[in-house]
Amino acid sequence: MPTNILMPALSPTMEKGNLAKWLKKEGDAIKSGDVIAEIETDKATMEVEAVDEGILARIVVPEGTADVAVNEIIGVIAAEGEDASAASAPAKAEAPKAEAPKAEAAKPAAAPEQANPKATAAAAPASGYGGSVAGGGQAAPVAKSEGQRPFASPLARRLAKEAGLDLSKVQGSGPHGRIVEKDVEAAKKGGGAKAAPTAASAASGPAAAKPAAAPLAAAPSDDAVKKLFAPDSYEEVPHDGMRKTIARRLLEAKQTVPHFYVTVDCELDALLKLRSELNAAAPEKDGKPAYKLSVNDMVIKALALALKAVPDANVSWTENAMLKHKHADVGVAVSIPGGLITPIIRDACHKTLSQISNEMKDYAARAKARKLKPEEYQGGTTAVSNLGMFGVKDFAAIVNPPHATILAVGAGEQRAVVKGGQLAVATVMSVTLSTDHRAVDGALGAELLAAFKGYIEKPMAMLV
Repeated sequence: MPTNILMPALSPTMEKGNLAKWLKKEGDAIKSGDVIAEIETDKATMEVEAVDEGILARIVVPEGTADVAVNEIIGVIAAEGEDASAASAPAKAEAPKAEAPKAEAAKPAAAPEQANPKATAAAAPASGYGGSVAGGGQAAPVAKSEGQRPFASPLARRLAKEAGLDLSKVQGSGPHGRIVEKDVEAAKKGGGAKAAPTAASAASGPAAAKPAAAPLAAAPSDDAVKKLFAPDSYEEVPHDGMRKTIARRLLEAKQTVPHFYVTVDCELDALLKLRSELNAAAPEKDGKPAYKLSVNDMVIKALALALKAVPDANVSWTENAMLKHKHADVGVAVSIPGGLITPIIRDACHKTLSQISNEMKDYAARAKARKLKPEEYQGGTTAVSNLGMFGVKDFAAIVNPPHATILAVGAGEQRAVVKGGQLAVATVMSVTLSTDHRAVDGALGAELLAAFKGYIEKPMAMLV
């Protein structure tokens, strides 16, 4: 029986991706484990391996297609002589079912945030690629009957909720009438799909009304911003998936995480001396030094050891409990074309400086090629953002949940310092710890920074 090739979920939070390239063409023989396609997420490019043997009988989604939903059929593998049209939908996928009007009248419809995103994603292939599409025809949009849950992507539901739109009044343009992001944006501009006030709010009346908190000011629309500039004075560069994800996550972080900042100056002279000695002592491997330590490698190690020394700061906040981590997994911000990515040095406190250094070099090279695996940049318990190489003296970074801390590292520079009542010159580096104040308060943050400063100024302690 023909087998569907489905859009894989490359991470637990992935909802869609871009089908960048087919590495096999229709009619090619496929063996289990063969790499057949490349999928782009917002952060990386991943290879898709075949799990069955046969012939690539049909390519459903052409290469270069953007925003393909997870579990959507992208191709079909069939045995020689089999009819590929027999595999038109995943066996377990079910289209959304309409509930009886009476049941809807008795029970209010679930709010968008109560809907199960996985169920929505699983239902998409059945409605997106039916038998008629497999045969090459266009499927008619699914009509929305009274009481039926609107057929929309998870992103469209979230955007509609934020904008206060009634999805049942939005016309979908996706496969089989599925409501997608551009439909919600069009409805927002049209202004004709605003959700009706609830019965409770209508019944409350003016007398029962309480002063509401002023809502956050909405960002100006694209058109409103463009009107501020002459039409020929700018070039419009569309956002890619990475930039959209960075914007969304940073906005969520600043809106939901109460930031608190602690800054300390660290003297680097002892660390720079030790680094020079360790690099000079590096053994040869294939005619090259086996490692070359950077200041950042030693910062990563010092922060990991500081978290081990102050375990109450090695945490993640959740609404019901504090997650106290057993390992210090340090993410390191790496600049790549189009944005940032944060590969993670796992259990950094137990790794040698040479291990951390070589791991970071490998991560940085693969990050720039967008070849990191999701497990290599997702998670972590803290992060380091170093702008010292750009001459930045100090700055404050934004906490990246689920982390509760992030360390912003400035440049090491010679400064006048007072030692024993005498003026002297030392190489000093300013670092600022940003914390999620719900999880790490000021005193705890100061304790963590004191431990970090101790390892930086007495770096031999990192070697024992």
